[in-house]
Formats: sequence, structure tokens, C-alpha cells
Amino acid sequence: MNSSQARNAYADDRQQTTEVENPQVIIPVIQEEVSVDKQVVETGKVRISKKISEREELVDEPLLREEVAVERVPINQYVDAAPQARQEGDTLIIPVMREEIVVQKRLVLVEELRVRKQIVEAHEPQSVTLLKEEVEITRTAADENPGGRKLRGKP
Repeated sequence: MNSSQARNAYADDRQQTTEVENPQVIIPVIQEEVSVDKQVVETGKVRISKKISEREELVDEPLLREEVAVERVPINQYVDAAPQARQEGDTLIIPVMREEIVVQKRLVLVEELRVRKQIVEAHEPQSVTLLKEEVEITRTAADENPGGRKLRGKP
């Protein structure tokens, strides 16, 4: 066999062998999955308490009120017409009239009322109850997972 024939024979064998040895190539495809577990863990506690205390406090605030002082001034004069009320400074003067029966009828100014306003300051201490709230917060550390629950599933 010459060298050219030998090469052709080798090539023919190789083609047949390749076709017979590798009829189909299989490539595996892999997929990974994850599983997540959760666990509830107590990390501490908070305790809140509230205390209400009462205290008495004396309140002494001045209170204003108006009082009226009435001064009666006798006049006893006969007048032809009833005078009008009038203001003199801080005094209001109100005429008081009466009729007398005589042979002739006349008006007699009996008196004038002089009304003045006065401002009087008075202290009236009163006891007032006030409430006050106080809050106390106490934190405690958690034990080694007491009552902790374990949760399963995907997030």
C-alpha cells in the first residue's frame, strides 16, 4: 500500500469511528434552589408603668368686681319740668320726682341720686387639685430564645 492509499484508508476509518462513537452529545443542565428558614427571637422586653399623683396648690389671683355707691342728696325744690339724668365726671345723677296735690300742681325735686362706679379688688384664695402623670420604662434582656418560634417558607 502506498502512502496515498494509507492516508485514505486512515481517513475512512476515522470518519466511520467518529460517527459511530459520538452519535449524540448529552449536556446535563443543573438548577440550584434555596430554602430559607426564619426564626423569631425575643431580644428584650419593655415595661411601661404610669403613676398619677395629686397635689394641692393654692391659687391667689385678684378678682375685680364693680360695686355701686348710691348717695341720696335731698333737694326739695319745686320745678316746672322734670330734669334729665346727667353725668358729672364719674357720677351719674338721676333726679327723683314726686307730685304733690295743691291748689296748683307743681313738680318738686325731692332728691338726686348720685351713682358712682367703684372698682374693688378682693382676694379669694381657692384650693385647686392638679394631676400629674409620671411614666417609668424598664427594659429587660431576652433569655436564650424563650418562646421563640421558627417560621418556614419563602420570603
